Amino acid sequence: MRFEAVIFDCDGVLVDSETLENQVFVECVADLGLDLTVAEAVAMYKGRKLAECIASVEERLGRCVPDSFVPDFRTRSAKVFEDHLQPVPGVEAVIQTLQARSVPFCVASSGPREKIEANLGITGLLAYFQESIVSAYEVGSWKPDPGLFLHAARTLEVTPETCAVIEDSLPGVQAGVAAGMTVFGYARDTEAEPLAAAGAQVFQDMTQLPDLLQEN
Repeated sequence: MRFEAVIFDCDGVLVDSETLENQVFVECVADLGLDLTVAEAVAMYKGRKLAECIASVEERLGRCVPDSFVPDFRTRSAKVFEDHLQPVPGVEAVIQTLQARSVPFCVASSGPREKIEANLGITGLLAYFQESIVSAYEVGSWKPDPGLFLHAARTLEVTPETCAVIEDSLPGVQAGVAAGMTVFGYARDTEAEPLAAAGAQVFQDMTQLPDLLQEN
C-alpha cells in the first residue's frame, strides 16, 4: 500500500447515520412549517455544516429559526442514534485490516467532537479512534475547504499526498481533492456520478475498500 494514512469521514462512512439524522431534521423543520422530504434533505444538506443547512431553511421560510432549534435537533438526533444507530456494514473489518497492515488512520468530521464520540461509542467503534478524532468545530474549517483534512494529515504526521480519504458526500470529496489527497467515494446511498466527477474513485461496498487501498 502506498498510502501512509487513511482519513475517514464519520457520518455515512463509519456510522450509518445519514437517513436517521435527516429524518430528524425533516421533522424539526416541519414543526416550523416547512415541508421537506428525507431524500430532499439528503440531496441538499449531506456533508454540509449545520449552520449552512439552517441558513437554507431560513431562506426558504423567510424568517429565522428559533434559538431552540439547534439544541432541540441535537437532542432529538441523539435519542434516535441511541436507539437505532449502527456501524456502516463492513467498516469495522476495514479498520481491522488497516491495523493489521500497520496503517495509521483517523476520523475527520464536520460534527462536534461530542457527537463524533457519542456515535462511535454507540456503534462500538470508539476504541479504534480514541486518540484520532479531528472535528471541524475545533479546527475552524468545514468541507469543502481542505483545512480539516490538512489538519488531520498533520495530526497523523504524514504529507497530504500520501493520504487516502474515505468520503460519501460531494463537499467531502471536494475537500479531499483540494487537499491533494486520493479520495475514495463511498456511494452505497449516494449518487456515484457527482462523486466521480469531483475526482473520487467510487465504490459501493466497504468490502471492496481494502483491495482498493492496496491496489492504488
